Amino acid sequence: MKLAMLRLRHSFLLSVLLLSLAAIRTTEAAVEYVVNNNAGSSRGGTRFTNEIGTDYSRQTLPSATDFIWRLFQQNNDADRKNVPKVTLFIDNMNGPPAYSGNNEIHVNANYVGNYPGDVKREFTGMLFHEMTHIWQWDGNQQAPRGLIEGIADFVRLKASYAPSHWVKAGQGDRWDDGYDVTARFLDYCNDLKNGFVAELNKKMRNGYNDNYFAELPGKSVDQLWNDYKAKYGGMWSSVSI
Repeated sequence: MKLAMLRLRHSFLLSVLLLSLAAIRTTEAAVEYVVNNNAGSSRGGTRFTNEIGTDYSRQTLPSATDFIWRLFQQNNDADRKNVPKVTLFIDNMNGPPAYSGNNEIHVNANYVGNYPGDVKREFTGMLFHEMTHIWQWDGNQQAPRGLIEGIADFVRLKASYAPSHWVKAGQGDRWDDGYDVTARFLDYCNDLKNGFVAELNKKMRNGYNDNYFAELPGKSVDQLWNDYKAKYGGMWSSVSI
């Protein structure tokens, strides 16, 4: 009888522990995602509805968040920005294909409507890029803009959503040219030191200095760039679309 009571008590305590852990995980992942298609019956709005959809968008936003947290090694709330809600807008607008700010992502419906290829894949890649801006640290706005955009495209690259028109490895004039040029360079650095980009992002939480590069793989950013260019023969000129 006493043994049975001990087993019952042990089972009860184990259940409480498992429920507590589940509650902690739920709290850490409690980000609300909202999708608003404001493009109506425009060409882009119609194409979004028919080929992408709000349901897919709602699924992709948390998937992108989870991928970024893993890639940045942000394993708990203390490592991350406090972002309780992310809102995606599909807007009829002029300007870039997408942009983000104030925990909002805005996608250009005109770009969606006129995109010549697999628009769902392109849309997904843009969400991974813009969601990175939601979660990444920017050195208190001291980091080069090219590096910020390069990290976002690095995430897109690692998620396997790099479009075919991106530059190839070794192309570009400067390490902080931004976007695909810097993404390819960061991928090279990450190969030299696994987790390089995650550690760089952590360092950028409160400020920025080019010396952060030297503190990670042991070479200055200029040395790393020269080595990177040398690896590919320095043959590539800058090409960006």
